[in-house]
Amino acid sequence: MADFNSIAAVSSSIVRFLDLSFRELQPIAGRNTPVRLLRTRDLDPENSALITLPSLSVFLYRVDFNKVMRGAWSAASAYDGHSHLPLDLHYLIIPWGENADHEHRIIGRAMQSLEDTPIFSGPTLDPITPWAPNESIQVCLEDLSTEDVMRTFDSLPLDYKLSIPYVARIAVIHGLRDDLAPRVSTTTSGTTPEVRGA
Repeated sequence: MADFNSIAAVSSSIVRFLDLSFRELQPIAGRNTPVRLLRTRDLDPENSALITLPSLSVFLYRVDFNKVMRGAWSAASAYDGHSHLPLDLHYLIIPWGENADHEHRIIGRAMQSLEDTPIFSGPTLDPITPWAPNESIQVCLEDLSTEDVMRTFDSLPLDYKLSIPYVARIAVIHGLRDDLAPRVSTTTSGTTPEVRGA
C-alpha cells in the first residue's frame, strides 16, 4: 500500500507520463519539449534554470483531503487498525514557449495525453512507493473559476500565465502503526447478581 511517498510518486508519475507522451509526438515539430516538476520558487522565469523554451511545468500548488472518501477510509481504519488519509492533489500545468502558438500547442498536447489516459495504475505509477495492485490515480481537469485561478497566482512569484488546473485523486497515505484501533472485547458469563440482606 502507498505510504508517505505517494504524493511524490503521483507528481513524478504525471511528469514521466507527459514526458513520454511528448517524446512520442512532440508538440512543436522538430523541437524537444521537456516536462519538469516545479516548486514555488522555481516559477520565477528570470531566476529559474528549470524554465526553458519550450517546456511544460507541472506545479503542485495544493494538497487537500478527499471529502467524499474520508469517511469510508476512516471506517477502514477502525477495522484494520491502520490510518488511511485520502488526498486530492491540485496541479497547474503551465506551458512555456517562444510565442503564443507554441504555448497553445504544448498545452493542447498535454491535455490530449491526459484525456487519453486519465487513470494511472500499474506501470504508469512511479514505484517509489509500494502501490497495492488495486491502487490507481485519476487525473482530470479541475473546475476552477477565473477568480480562484487569479487568487492562486496572487500568491506566486509569477504574473498570471496560461495554465490548466488538474486534480489527481485519490492518493491515499496508508499509516505504519497497527495499534490505532486495538480490538478489545469483554465477555462476562456465569455470574449472578449479588443479593443483599437475604
